[in-house]
Amino acid sequence: MDPHPELQPTENDAPGETPEPPQRMTKRQILTLISIASVNFSSMICYSILGPFFPNEAVKKGASQTVIGLIFGCYAICNLLGALILGKYIVQIGAKFMLVMGLFVSSVCTILFGLLNRVPAGAAFISLCFIVRSVDAVGFAAAMTSSFAMTAKIFPNNVATVLGSLEIFTGLGLIMGPPVGGWFYQSFGYEVPFMLLGCFLLVMVPFNIYVLPVVEAEPSKDSFLRLLMKTKIVLLCYVIFTLSAGLGYLDATLSLFAIDTFGLSPGYVGLIMLGLSLPYCLASPLLGYFTDKYPVTRSWFMVIGGTATGIGFWFLGPAPFFNISSHLWLLVLMLAIIGFSLGMTAIPTFPEIITCAYDLGYEEGLSTLGMVSGLFGAFWSLG
Repeated sequence: MDPHPELQPTENDAPGETPEPPQRMTKRQILTLISIASVNFSSMICYSILGPFFPNEAVKKGASQTVIGLIFGCYAICNLLGALILGKYIVQIGAKFMLVMGLFVSSVCTILFGLLNRVPAGAAFISLCFIVRSVDAVGFAAAMTSSFAMTAKIFPNNVATVLGSLEIFTGLGLIMGPPVGGWFYQSFGYEVPFMLLGCFLLVMVPFNIYVLPVVEAEPSKDSFLRLLMKTKIVLLCYVIFTLSAGLGYLDATLSLFAIDTFGLSPGYVGLIMLGLSLPYCLASPLLGYFTDKYPVTRSWFMVIGGTATGIGFWFLGPAPFFNISSHLWLLVLMLAIIGFSLGMTAIPTFPEIITCAYDLGYEEGLSTLGMVSGLFGAFWSLG
């Protein structure tokens, strides 16, 4: 039984009684929305800031393209491990504490990453990049795992709608990160973007301590392994993995491709990345509402979205077998298609995994939601 029945809308009314009108959001729900929105925005803007200029800066410091990919990859590995462990023990740690500490760790790591240009080129620079990014990944995993679980707990009947609406702020972070980072880097150098965003993230810590409600729950004895015994959940995890793999590829290569092919500055590269994040940001609320209202459409959305994403990647380069030369307009158009189809595919996966978990007999509580969040974050990081 849910410990907060006031959050559950009444579905069945006694015969002869007039149905009660839909309840307005409680103060607890409003505060949660504000808090999670701030987490999504601040976390994603710090995550996306690297795209336009870090690969080029790392090359100057003696890092090869392979090493740059590994720097991005180590973030994903640590995020994967952090999401699984923290998702399993979210009840014991405390959802609010996990989120706040995750923000604090990410803010400190962002500031430290901005000081790495003072480190000598070569092994020292590369090693510290790996260390700082790895710690940052654990903080990010804590914040996002907790935010997903708390959202699903407090809005159990509208998970996709609320997550889709919150993805506006995720999209805004992705939208603002590249152009803001590229512009500050071009105008003030390497340190300033990280210092400003690190301090902004640090301000979010006391803000979330104040507004975020405490969610009480009992630990569960269920496990990740039992979740992965269900074929449908494995397929959903594969969908998450492929989407993330495609985006990870763009993180490490798109800025260098745009600079080399079209001669663009880091600032303009950041604007190009708007083509990816803006459609995702605008489409997510509508897609979330539709898939909540018509759950049967979730599978179709994932199939159509995955197919469109694949087509977008074929023409992004474009692929050599098309015998088409690269054009800036084609690049931006394909990024827009990928961004929209990403929303079609990604938004339905989280509520669908929750539904599968409950069908398996998992308890309806924060512990199960934490495991689902951890599983989602782990396979996203694996990609």
